[in-house]
Amino acid sequence: MREIIKEFVSECAAVLPICEPIHEFGAYQVAGQEGFADLRSIFSSQCYIGSDMRYGPGVDVLLDLHALGLADASVGSALILDTLEHVEKPWRAMEEVHRILKPGGIVLISSVMNFPIHNHPSDYWRFTPEAFHSMLHPFEYALVMWAGVEDFPETVVGVGCKGRLAEAQARALQERLTAWQARWAPRVPPLYERIAKLVAPPIALSAYRALRDHDLHWIRQAWHQPG
Repeated sequence: MREIIKEFVSECAAVLPICEPIHEFGAYQVAGQEGFADLRSIFSSQCYIGSDMRYGPGVDVLLDLHALGLADASVGSALILDTLEHVEKPWRAMEEVHRILKPGGIVLISSVMNFPIHNHPSDYWRFTPEAFHSMLHPFEYALVMWAGVEDFPETVVGVGCKGRLAEAQARALQERLTAWQARWAPRVPPLYERIAKLVAPPIALSAYRALRDHDLHWIRQAWHQPG
């Protein structure tokens, strides 16, 4: 779990109709993430169930996203956070999530694009925003955002609703996630830093060449002077 994703979930929870039961798929808290990766405090008054492929911190039940053993329309909201890159067939997983969500149910998804390989236990995919649009295609409402550099973002997030989302809620969500995106935008160096970066290498190279040529000239003169 990354801080940027916890913020994403908080922003969504503030404006969306998050209904019970809430299922987090991929809830296993890896070493060093215990407690920090627990999102239950954001939904403290609601039924929250964490699932994964193995028991451990944050996991209440074992479930496979490829074939969820849950009844149709039995889940109020679903969270799949920094997990889909570890799912061998993510499109199949999203079809399953759409099946189990109640009408009007919300799904929040996130993953990485510009990010190192991290096996937990396997790492299959990197997603563009367009890939998230594709996976959210079954949902009547879908919003996809990214954070980082526009043409190579570090993070991609998405929100889907199995049904129509109220216009006011959709507008509020767009505003909050636009602000979230801005907070996590890469720092743009001041103008003088950018100029220095462009100018310094040629100057340094010229200085090196000047010193080199001066030293060679001095060596030649010393070599040819009589003893």
